[in-house]
Amino acid sequence: MATENPNLSVPEERLSAAEDVQNISESVARQAQESAAAEAESAGAVDFADEDAALDARNAGLDLGEESAEEELACERSAGEELNGKSKEELLSIFARMLAERPVQTLRRDVEALKIAFYKLRRAEVEAARRAASDEERTAADADAAADAAELRFKDLFREYRRLRDEFAAAQEAVKEENLRAKLAVVEELKELTASDERLDHTFEKFRELQRRWKELGAVPQQHVKDLWENYNLQVENFYNFVKINKELRDLDLKKNYERKAALCEAAEALQQEGAVVEAFRKLQKLHDQWRETGPVANEYKEVLWERFKEASSRINRRHQEYFEGIKREQLHNLELKSGLCARVEELLERLPASRRDWNKASESLFEIQKEWKTIGFAPKKDNNAIYERFRNGCDRFFEAKRAFYAGVKDEMEENLRRKIELCEAAEALRGSEEWKKTTDELIALQTQWKQTGAVSRRHSDQVWKRFRAACDAFFERKAAHFAEVDDQYGENLRRKEALLEEMAGTDVQAGGFEAVKEFQRRWSEIGFVPIKRKEALQKRYKEIVDKMFETLRGAQRDRSMGRFREKVSTLKASGDRRLRTERDRLANRVRQLEQEIALLENNVGFFARSKNADAMVAEVRGKIDRGREELRATIEKVRLIDRENRE
Repeated sequence: MATENPNLSVPEERLSAAEDVQNISESVARQAQESAAAEAESAGAVDFADEDAALDARNAGLDLGEESAEEELACERSAGEELNGKSKEELLSIFARMLAERPVQTLRRDVEALKIAFYKLRRAEVEAARRAASDEERTAADADAAADAAELRFKDLFREYRRLRDEFAAAQEAVKEENLRAKLAVVEELKELTASDERLDHTFEKFRELQRRWKELGAVPQQHVKDLWENYNLQVENFYNFVKINKELRDLDLKKNYERKAALCEAAEALQQEGAVVEAFRKLQKLHDQWRETGPVANEYKEVLWERFKEASSRINRRHQEYFEGIKREQLHNLELKSGLCARVEELLERLPASRRDWNKASESLFEIQKEWKTIGFAPKKDNNAIYERFRNGCDRFFEAKRAFYAGVKDEMEENLRRKIELCEAAEALRGSEEWKKTTDELIALQTQWKQTGAVSRRHSDQVWKRFRAACDAFFERKAAHFAEVDDQYGENLRRKEALLEEMAGTDVQAGGFEAVKEFQRRWSEIGFVPIKRKEALQKRYKEIVDKMFETLRGAQRDRSMGRFREKVSTLKASGDRRLRTERDRLANRVRQLEQEIALLENNVGFFARSKNADAMVAEVRGKIDRGREELRATIEKVRLIDRENRE
């Protein structure tokens, strides 16, 4: 083989250096992206804005407490307003308009939504101000946050809502107390009616008037409901039992009451098919109110009707109780799951990472935990805020530690910038050199040092990289111009290689065998470099021809091998079926063994491909796979040959 002039290899070294520069560019960009990603991740990847807003509002004293029955019914009719995209000022305007225009008992759920929407905006503003401020400015930013005028206005409106709500509740209680007194008076009048000496028709008219008054009076305090209704029903029954009224009129009244109560029984039984458990329970309460407002029935139907109504009520009550017990069990399970997630966050805090890569992995783990948290429903109300505070505290501590780590990385980036500026200066000192080989090696060494130097801040990374690359490019452009004169030699080498390829393509390789192929390979390697633009296509064509030569030679070998095997099969068949079966079993076992070996090697290729600098190892394993597949095809063909012989 002819000895190469070292200078003639310089253009290819220049290509290698250019590729190296490209790799460096990608590395720098990747490092900048990682730095940017780390800053973005520090803010958290999962949206907990609603939970944080609810917690902030509670800490600000804006808790509504339990929902009253009046609010529960009234809020069902409240459509609410779309709050997404509203500013704080718009939310305040909506709040004020609600208080002025709508009944206070219809506002609860809309006020809850306003509270969450407002504190989401408030929290976002505070966090943005803190991120934008320096360490010295953050104290002032916190003071501004504490004195936010919009929040003070929101709290004033909330206090006004709470005042109106309390006044409404107090007024409702006063009305209930007045209703209680009025209903007690009706009961007393019923007592007096049974002892009256007035005419029957006049007494019965007064009885109907008292029933009408009773029905028109509203709710009474819950603790008096049962006793009051029992007393009222007793007096109504006493009236029917002791007042001497026309039997026909009395029977007609009892019949109407029977029909009403039978209809109430049917309605209660129909509620058992209601899909919405809570709605069925609410409707049942209204049926109970109507039952109590309906007068007595004949004694022979009284217990039957009541047992029927009570049985239907019991089933609905059981469904209602089981429904809420199920919710309670689910909430307890949610609390257990959330406690487990808190423990996992706290485990991350116990072994904080020491590198950016480990911080990224730990952050991914935390984000997965946060995503899992979002899929879990509420915990019991008494525990829900506490468990979220524990979770948020753990996440906040994690990101505080991460921010502290990247503050240290900032100092490291400044040192990296100083070192890269020194590399720029060294490259600039070499840009005018004419010691092509020596300077090329030195620049490649500088590029290697550049690659080994860590990332710099995004503010400087592009500028310093362009400076370094400009110095390298200036040298290689001069070098390329210097070696342009060797292009004629490259052109001659191209013509010689193309002629050799034509010769190889027309050769009967079976006549010369493997030695002929080796001779062609020797002649190819002795021809020097070709123009870089043609190198890849020429090399690809050369490889295809050589591969075809080897395939032709291997095919001839396979044919000879199969010929010998056919003779062997004939001999074995003549000796008896047993030896032929033994040979087939051996070959079948070999097929299974080869399949397992190939599968293992292919799996290893996938593993090695993820490793750095594994090209040589991957190439070796792929060669083994190709040889294994070739042997597998030949072995399968032998098995099929034996099978054909057996059939014949």
